Amino acid sequence: MGRAELLGGNMSTQDPSELWGRADGGTDLLQDLGWYHGNLTRHAAEALLLSNGRDGSYLLRDSNEQTGLYSLSVRAKDSVKHFHVEYTGYSFKFGFNEYSSLKDFVKHFANQPLIGSETGTLMVLKHPYPREVEEPCIYESVRVHAAMQTGRTENDLVPTAPSLGTKEGYLTKQGGLVKTWKTRWFTLQRNELKYFKDQMSPEPIRILDLTECSAVQFDYSQERVNCFCLVFPFRTFYLCAKTGVEADEWIKILRWKLSKIRKQLDQGEDTVRSRSFIFK
Repeated sequence: MGRAELLGGNMSTQDPSELWGRADGGTDLLQDLGWYHGNLTRHAAEALLLSNGRDGSYLLRDSNEQTGLYSLSVRAKDSVKHFHVEYTGYSFKFGFNEYSSLKDFVKHFANQPLIGSETGTLMVLKHPYPREVEEPCIYESVRVHAAMQTGRTENDLVPTAPSLGTKEGYLTKQGGLVKTWKTRWFTLQRNELKYFKDQMSPEPIRILDLTECSAVQFDYSQERVNCFCLVFPFRTFYLCAKTGVEADEWIKILRWKLSKIRKQLDQGEDTVRSRSFIFK
C-alpha cells in the first residue's frame, strides 16, 4: 500500500463519522459523502475502479487494518493504488496535510490534487467514484436450460477468481541472452506480470504467467542492490528496484499472488481426489 503519510497519534474510540465538525456547530456525516464506500473491501474497490472507473478515479473506504484508519483507493492507468487516511481523534491526515472538518477535506479534493506514490507514479485525483450507481432493471429470459449428467456434485462448486491485487512501476531487468540491465515499466494484474519498454508503450514486451512461477525472493548474487528474482521453469528473471522498500513491496505482493494461486490449485486437486474416491 502506498503511504502518503507517516501514521501516528492516538486513535479515538468514537465513530469518526460522528466527529467531523462544522464551523456552524452542526455535524457533517462521513456517510453523507457520496464517494465514501464504508466497509468496501480492497478487492471490491479494485474491481470497481478497474472495470468501471478511469484514470484518476478514486474512492474512500474503511481500512481493514485498524479502527480510525481509512484507505483512499486511486486508479492509476491500469492499476489501483491505496493510500492511508488517518483519523487522529480530532482531525484527518492525508499526505502532508491535516483537515479539521469534512468540508475542508472535500474542498481539497475538489481542487483535483496531484499525489505521487513511492514508485514514482503521479496521479491527479479527478473523478470521485460514487457509492450509488444507477443500475438497469433489465434481465435476460432463459430460452435453453438442459441438465447435464456429468456426475458432478455440490462439492465441485468451488468458487475461484484471480486475485485482483495490482501494482505498477519501473524496475531494472537483466536480459536473458545478453546480461545487460535495462529499465522497464512493469504492471501486475490478476495472474500476469507484464513489462513494457516504458510507461507510454501500448504493447508489452513480454507477459509472465505467474501460475508457472515457483518462487519470488530477494537476490544477492548480482552486483546491484535492491534485487529480487522470479523463478520459472524456463528462466529466472532478475529485477532491481530503486529502493529496498519498493523491492520489499514487489516481493510481498508477488508472494501473496503465488500463495493465492497455489491455494486455488490445491482446491482443484482436492476436488479431483474427492471425485476419484466417489467413483472408485
